[in-house]
Amino acid sequence: MGNYTFTGTDTYVLDPELSKIVNASIQLEMPLLIKGEPGTGKTLLAHAIAENLGMPLIILNVKSSMKAVDALYQYDTLTRLNDSRFGDSSRDVSNIEDYIKMGKIGQSFVSEKKVVLLIDEIDKADTDFQDDLLDVLDQMSFDIIEIDKTVHAKNRPIMIVTSNAKKDLSDPFLGRCVFHHIAFPDQEMMHKIVRAHFPDLDKTMSEACIEAFYRLRNTRGIEKKPATRELINWIRILLMDKNFDPRHLSRNELPFLGVLFKKSEDYKILQRQVGSR
Repeated sequence: MGNYTFTGTDTYVLDPELSKIVNASIQLEMPLLIKGEPGTGKTLLAHAIAENLGMPLIILNVKSSMKAVDALYQYDTLTRLNDSRFGDSSRDVSNIEDYIKMGKIGQSFVSEKKVVLLIDEIDKADTDFQDDLLDVLDQMSFDIIEIDKTVHAKNRPIMIVTSNAKKDLSDPFLGRCVFHHIAFPDQEMMHKIVRAHFPDLDKTMSEACIEAFYRLRNTRGIEKKPATRELINWIRILLMDKNFDPRHLSRNELPFLGVLFKKSEDYKILQRQVGSR
C-alpha cells in the first residue's frame, strides 16, 4: 500500500470533510461511494484524484443493460467466427485468449501502474450488477470462464463509485464502501470554486454572477436546477461579451439563460419571470 494523499487540484476545490473521506478510502483500500445531485462534482472528483496523484484514469460508464461480466471482460465470438470462416492467417482461431478483451475493470486490474477506477452512475444498473461485483472488489480477482483463467489485480486501483441516487443500492454493496454525500456548494464555497477557475476575475463580477445564479436556481417551479458547471460556463460566456456589465444582473437583465437552463419548460418559466419584473 503506497502512501498517497489527495490534496485537490487548481480547479477542484476540496472542503475539509471530503478531503478526509477521500484519503480515508485510499488508506483503507475501500471503494469510495459518492452521492449527490447532478453537477456537484462527483465525476470530476475522480479526474482530480488521478491528476493530483499522477495516475491514469479508467472510466466505466454504467448503462442500464450492463452486466458485471461486461465490465470485466468480453469474449469476441463474432470476430473469432469470422476469422474461422474467412481464414485470417494472422490469428490462431484455436487460441481463445486472443479473442478476450478486457473491460474497464479488467483493464484496471492488468495495468502495470496503479490507476484510479471510476465506476460512474452505478445506480443505472440493477442490483445484480452490484452484487456480482462484490467478490471481485473484495478479492481483487475474477475468472475468465472461457479459458479457465483467473485474473488478479497487479495493483489495487483507487475506486470511486458515483450514484445520482435514482435507485437504492444493495446493502451488501454499501457495506463494502466508504460513503460521502456531496452537498450542493453554498455561496461561500462557490466563491472559492469560481476563484479557482477564474483567478483574475473582478470581485464585482464574481459576486454579481453568483448572486444571480442562486437567485435563478431557487426559482419556484424549476425542474432541472443549474449546477456548478453551468455557472462556470455562464461566467465564461459573459466574459466574452464585451458589452456586458455586471450591473445588468442586479437589474434582472439576464443574458444567455440557455446556458443555465436546458429544459424548455424551465427556460419558459425564467423568461416569464424575468419579463414580469
